[in-house]
Amino acid sequence: MGDSLSDASAQRLGQTFAVGRQLLLVLRLVRYRFFLFAGLLPYLLGAAWALRIQGRVEPGMFWSGLGGVVLSVVGVEAFNEYFDAKMGTDRVFNPEDLPAVSESVLWLGIAAFAGALAVGVHLTMHAGWPILGFAALGGAAAIFYEAPPIRWIYRGLGETAIAIAYGPAMVLGCLYLQTQRVSVGAFWASLIPGLLIMALAVVNAIPDFHQDRLVGKRNLVVRLGRRRGVWLYLGLAGAALAVDAAGVASGDFPPLCSAALLSLPLLLLSARRAFANYESALRFRPAIGSMLACYVAGVSLFIAGLLPW
Repeated sequence: MGDSLSDASAQRLGQTFAVGRQLLLVLRLVRYRFFLFAGLLPYLLGAAWALRIQGRVEPGMFWSGLGGVVLSVVGVEAFNEYFDAKMGTDRVFNPEDLPAVSESVLWLGIAAFAGALAVGVHLTMHAGWPILGFAALGGAAAIFYEAPPIRWIYRGLGETAIAIAYGPAMVLGCLYLQTQRVSVGAFWASLIPGLLIMALAVVNAIPDFHQDRLVGKRNLVVRLGRRRGVWLYLGLAGAALAVDAAGVASGDFPPLCSAALLSLPLLLLSARRAFANYESALRFRPAIGSMLACYVAGVSLFIAGLLPW
């Protein structure tokens, strides 16, 4: 009897530790993706545009909005981790190496999205109903990226959903929060992070081509193939930099925003690595790193160019 109780206690303790490890994994992913590209930079771009046109940002609204972004990204990562595990995407080739994902990860995502919705309602009461519209647009893209019943990524629409959520929805939402208006110029500016993050979504899928295809994840790389996927992500990133150059030339963006073009060598480095290694998941990783660096450098330099120095 005593041994049975000890075994049961040890099993419950082990399950608790397993849940804790999974939650920490989600939070580590959130920290990496949020601070490098997922939410912070597009949100700061919207705030920088507001600062450019009205000379200030309202701190309370800024920090409340940022809190909603953080909660949304926590929800996205938790949902992606949970539903990827349920579909077996990460376990196609190594089913025994990864522990089962706990239902606690799902509930973490639900709680995070509920918190983000509460923030959205609060901000709507202060800034007007369009805020809820921007939140709903971004939320629909984020929540149903992997989650049923829509599952954008299984329909070849996941990359577009990411571009909308972390491009126009995020940038214009932050701008409206501060100014209660949007502009055509700001929309063009929002395409820069939108297209670059769509490129990141495509390049990240290239090493996962085989397992994604086996579980029925019909993303753009699965539909086009890996080599065409390389051309696609390079074209998307190149289009983002072309928007920057065209906006500066037309006067829609300040001249200093042309500094974003300094990220072009990173894109070319990614291209060289990608074409040489797209058939090897392990050797392809540096191409992803260079594309990520291109995103961070390009959007950061664009934001710096908007600031009133």
